[in-house]
Amino acid sequence: MASSPCGSSNFDCGLEIKTRSVEQTLIPLVSQITTLINHKDKPKKSEKTLRAIQRVGQAVSAAVGRFVTVGEAIATENEELKEEMGLACFEARRAGNAIAQLTDVSGLEQPESEGGRGTVFSDRTGMVKAARMLLSSVTKVLVLADRIVIKQIITSRNKVLVTLDQLERVTTFQEFVQIFSQFGNEMVEFAHLTGDRQNDLKDEKKKARMAAARAVLEKCTMMLLTASKTCLRHPDCESARINKDAVFQRMRCALDQVIEIVTDSRPSGEAQSGLPVSLYTGLKDFKGKVEGLRESLFGVPAESVSAQLEALVEQMEEFTDSAYTPHEQRQGLLQLGGLVRQDTRALIAAWTEAQSAKAKEATEEVELAILKNCQSIGDLRKELHKIAVGRATELLRQHSEHLALEALKVAGGEGNLEAVAEYARTLSEQKDQLVETCRLLCHVSGTEPLEITCIHAEETFYVIGPQIVSAAQTLALHPSSKIAKENLDVFCEAWESQLCDMAVLLREINDVFEGRRGDKKPYLSLPRPGHSTNLKTAKAAKLDSEEQSTIAKLGLELRLLTSDVDSEVERWEDQEHDIARQSQSISSMAFSMYLFTRGEGLLKTTLDLFHQAEMLSEQGIQLCSHLHTFSTQLLDEEKAVILSETEKLAASCQQLQMGARTPVQGKSATFQKVESSIQNTKGVMTVVVFLLPVCSKLIRKYKSERSSLGSPQNWREKRQLTPVREDATVNGKSSNGFGVKSLEQHMASLTFLESK
Repeated sequence: MASSPCGSSNFDCGLEIKTRSVEQTLIPLVSQITTLINHKDKPKKSEKTLRAIQRVGQAVSAAVGRFVTVGEAIATENEELKEEMGLACFEARRAGNAIAQLTDVSGLEQPESEGGRGTVFSDRTGMVKAARMLLSSVTKVLVLADRIVIKQIITSRNKVLVTLDQLERVTTFQEFVQIFSQFGNEMVEFAHLTGDRQNDLKDEKKKARMAAARAVLEKCTMMLLTASKTCLRHPDCESARINKDAVFQRMRCALDQVIEIVTDSRPSGEAQSGLPVSLYTGLKDFKGKVEGLRESLFGVPAESVSAQLEALVEQMEEFTDSAYTPHEQRQGLLQLGGLVRQDTRALIAAWTEAQSAKAKEATEEVELAILKNCQSIGDLRKELHKIAVGRATELLRQHSEHLALEALKVAGGEGNLEAVAEYARTLSEQKDQLVETCRLLCHVSGTEPLEITCIHAEETFYVIGPQIVSAAQTLALHPSSKIAKENLDVFCEAWESQLCDMAVLLREINDVFEGRRGDKKPYLSLPRPGHSTNLKTAKAAKLDSEEQSTIAKLGLELRLLTSDVDSEVERWEDQEHDIARQSQSISSMAFSMYLFTRGEGLLKTTLDLFHQAEMLSEQGIQLCSHLHTFSTQLLDEEKAVILSETEKLAASCQQLQMGARTPVQGKSATFQKVESSIQNTKGVMTVVVFLLPVCSKLIRKYKSERSSLGSPQNWREKRQLTPVREDATVNGKSSNGFGVKSLEQHMASLTFLESK
């Protein structure tokens, strides 16, 4: 199926589909309508075929009617969409009725009895027109409903901004605690809405930008808490105010970025080109033009190839002019750049000679010149990758002990402003190195989403470096202040966390360069433990080597289960199916928990682990919802099996959730909670491993039955449609929150009988 169902020449609905939920909802409709239109028009139609065709029309009409009812309810509750939605619903209903009439063959065997009444057999043009109208109107209803989701995100962002302004102006601890509690709840709501949107976006660049913005909000929420508390405790301290102001500013920028992504807008003054072209992208495009000269001896001017190369050589100055690039590497790059320039000139000369000789195709000299040029381009790309990745690896090794951070903490705690200034210079130099290295990694990252992640890492180091310094200065001015010490610790942890993220990014860049792509996707969630006041007594701890040894067996068992889940998901024909996608997300989070047992990965403390366990349980409960929906399409015996396992899954998720939320004190109790969380996660994964192949088999079975007219009645019975209820829910909310999910459920009723 094409990536955009409505983009086909036959059924161009003129609407851009930006989310997977809308696209996946439309794909079955496009498929079935296409099958209906392209059925073989046999001279003789059997009675069985005639009845099947008539049932198609009746099913379409009824299903569209139910679908339109939901759309009309959305129109009623959202005045700004009332007119557009009403028109789209009217067109959908009219198209459904037209298809029902055209597939009504009850009088077809009575020749001329209807005076030439048109049917799907005699009026194919009418059928195509009705189908086009149906697809266009249904797509419009879905896209309009998607605006409700966007509106919810904007409304949620606005609530957060209002509370953020209130937090910035508070003058007492009591007022701060009260407002921050409200802020925490609003951030949780915003996190869920933006997380769902991030997963639903089709555009990988937008997905990466959303992930970056949400990561900023995730880290800044904790910074906001401690920076604000420090400012309240020391209201006359200038460095504390600078520290706090920077956090608020960064949060507002991230909130604005989320809205730019969901509304598909750009900040004023931003170039339409978006991202700067990286050297990787430029070299790839240049190589394409070089190879294109083979086919266009009289097409693209050779001068444009030469001009593009000069622009790329100029971009390489970020590598060659860097103070941190060793002399040998600088010379090597310059030589490779010169070699590419030399080979390009030779190619242009051979190409010009072939033109002068009026050759009909590329000569042997042109072919050899192209191959030689491509080889030198490849060598240049390898060297750029080697320099950028090598520097990043070395920096991560140098800073793994976080000596500058520890020295700043000690100097601040001793009230030694001179020492703070000295170590601040050291940290500033590290920041400059990391910022430049992220910029170089961006040039060799290999994909646009990874380019965006590199830019995010660069911005993070650039901003957090000075924030650490201002936090250290505040502590040095108030060395006995516990709040100032806590604030510095939080900013230092954010720096350490970004270094860990950079290590993960480095592996992903290497995977792309070497032709490997990891399946594990990072799971982002807001807020992390410690972001809300009800967790203020929790202590973040790391497992020591003895505890990691004790839990190693459990961790390995969890790793094996994640491998089983990943293998089962890979066997699915449609890996974007809700069940498969949700299972993959659960597996990704379980894999992070396994890495924690080894002292690796993004989960650093026990609080991180418990938070991940709680998020995994929520994902598991969502999977239960998908399984319940799936079970309504099954026969009684099959339904019983799925529901039985779903109950086990729900119980395991609840057990995991309760365990993660139960407060404990003391090292022994904390470790027991870690062990219990891993054990309960294993229980969840065991049920998922069992369910995946069963669901996949049932989907294949019913898909096979649907494609045959041998048992249309059975298929129809298995797909009984659920009527719209007054208390219909969407994502756990009542019908006053209508959106795409509700429409998806009713869209599932647009199931047609395929006809050969």
